[in-house]
Amino acid sequence: MSRRYDPERRQRIIDAAIRVVGEKGIAGLSHRSAAAAADVPLGSTTYHFSTLDELMVAALRQTNEGFAKALAASGLEDAEGDLAADLARALGTWLGGDRTGVELEYELYLAALRRPALRPVAAEWTEETAERLARRTDPVTARALLALMDGICLQVLLTGAPYDEEYARDVLARVIPRP
Repeated sequence: MSRRYDPERRQRIIDAAIRVVGEKGIAGLSHRSAAAAADVPLGSTTYHFSTLDELMVAALRQTNEGFAKALAASGLEDAEGDLAADLARALGTWLGGDRTGVELEYELYLAALRRPALRPVAAEWTEETAERLARRTDPVTARALLALMDGICLQVLLTGAPYDEEYARDVLARVIPRP
């Protein structure tokens, strides 16, 4: 019996892992559950990802792209714009999209607390985002803005309260030094 060439299998497994975490949480993710969701043999998941942490790292990298896209679409690269308004708009775009995706991204991000293998990916995301923000302000303010944005997102996700873009813009503006 010849092996079937399936160049998309690895990606299907990552997508399936993301779906499993979205439906069942981190605790519901296993090689077996990812294989079932991807409709591939169990051996395929262990071939592409020898450990569950490797699969989670791939899933976290992919989900991190969601917020990066929202930032890119927000006008953040426009050095002349209102940074607080740009960031508040980015949060609104991100939180206003697929809420399950946002929850999933945070669940994988926070899984780094208990899974050391995920920490470098979470740190990488934090560093990249802080560097992007530092292009519009100083590095310390960039990190403070990032922490505040994380806090706003977590409060919205945990309380179920609607996102208030005006509030976000106002509190973000308080952190940004005035010229």
